[in-house]
Amino acid sequence: MAKKTIDHAFTATSLTSSASDPTFAGALSFMRRRFTKDLTGADAVVWGIPFDAATSNRPGTRFGPQAIRRASAIFDNDPQYPFNRDLFAEMAVIDYGDCVLDYGNHHETPKAIEQQARTIVDSGAFMLTLGGDHFVTWPILKAHAARHGPLALVQFDAHQDTWFDDNKRIDHGSFVARAARDGIIDPDRSIQIGIRTHAPEDFGIHILHGHQLEDMSAADLASTIISHTRGAPSYLTFDIDCLDPAFAPGTGTPVSGGPSSAKILSVLQRLHQLDIRGADVVEVSPPYDHADITAIAGATVAMYMLGLHAERRASASHG
Repeated sequence: MAKKTIDHAFTATSLTSSASDPTFAGALSFMRRRFTKDLTGADAVVWGIPFDAATSNRPGTRFGPQAIRRASAIFDNDPQYPFNRDLFAEMAVIDYGDCVLDYGNHHETPKAIEQQARTIVDSGAFMLTLGGDHFVTWPILKAHAARHGPLALVQFDAHQDTWFDDNKRIDHGSFVARAARDGIIDPDRSIQIGIRTHAPEDFGIHILHGHQLEDMSAADLASTIISHTRGAPSYLTFDIDCLDPAFAPGTGTPVSGGPSSAKILSVLQRLHQLDIRGADVVEVSPPYDHADITAIAGATVAMYMLGLHAERRASASHG
């Protein structure tokens, strides 16, 4: 018992310390990281955006951040697979809590998200967002582009999200079109992986359709993503409905014919060469989940995103 801790999210004495809370108990921050609004010394920041008013089908993703945090408890303590390292030994990570939103003024939501995101991004920390529906990526992209310029979008999704809007709609199906029109992303270096629906426009973004993923190895998929972005500053967004509903039933707009979680995690593992400036996991909808299958998948994807950042930091420090 001497080395055991509890409620590490509140009792941690260092941002780089590991936790030993029982998996079934303790404060449920993301991977037991310290809950704080103090960005001082943080290398990476995890926060949630509990918003689902932009959904076109089933709601419930406002509960996504809670579910992902709960599912992430299984990852603390041990070296994280497949990175074979304690991600927090040399990388200070905090859980910033959730974005403050007024549920009765949705027209104010984009500005509220962007302003709060810019506070984190401007600190210089890597920002990992837990959604929320996919609309939240739009103001997040704006916050990142303000600092880094136009970004290569690497989007894992069953949908292109390139439907027309008038720049006023609160809609999770049009943020990519808006970002392309406004120069927030560079379509020529952007890529969408797992698409299994049609949209009127593609804006020149390269698409790897769901059926193509079946015929490609994880190594080939990763190589295609890396070569297409050509070293550009990238934003990685992961809509959990990229996965087949067998592996992620708890989502608002599930589409059959998608890849397994094993295959996509194998792809993510190989993306350490990407210059990822920010990332998110969105569209986890707990009301439609079973046995936390989708929440576990979302938490695992989020952990991989931190793992990629840890590997990139380690590689940079070793020259």
